[in-house]
Amino acid sequence: MKGQEAQKLFPQAYAPREALGGLWLYFSCFDECHETVQDLNSPEGSFWHAILHRQEPDSANAAYWFRCVETHPVFRDLLVAAKDIAARHPAAGFRIAAKWDAFSFVTFCEQARQEPGSPSERAALEIQRAEWQLLFDYCARSRS
Repeated sequence: MKGQEAQKLFPQAYAPREALGGLWLYFSCFDECHETVQDLNSPEGSFWHAILHRQEPDSANAAYWFRCVETHPVFRDLLVAAKDIAARHPAAGFRIAAKWDAFSFVTFCEQARQEPGSPSERAALEIQRAEWQLLFDYCARSRS
């Protein structure tokens, strides 16, 4: 049933079920997101699964799912966005490597969560928003 719902919502999408998982996550419907993405054998499904667990927070589980992703086409644009965001929040102290490091970002988010209202938390939230937008766009757009 989930596949049919996703196909109706995103009829031209590259990855409709993955896009649906991202939509559930956007609205903080963690159970629905998890149910949607947990059995998807795609890099995008694993990516959403990793983001979900990072937000719960369950860092170890997030790291597991990021290992399943390995690398992803949105990482390049995410790196650019993260560099821009980090430059606007120098007090956050988030170090950007030459390529996107999802594991370092999981650690940064864990630390930022312990400092509500801090520059670190603001930077982490902004980067997560950019990540969501990039991955959702990747999944929801047509590849034809």
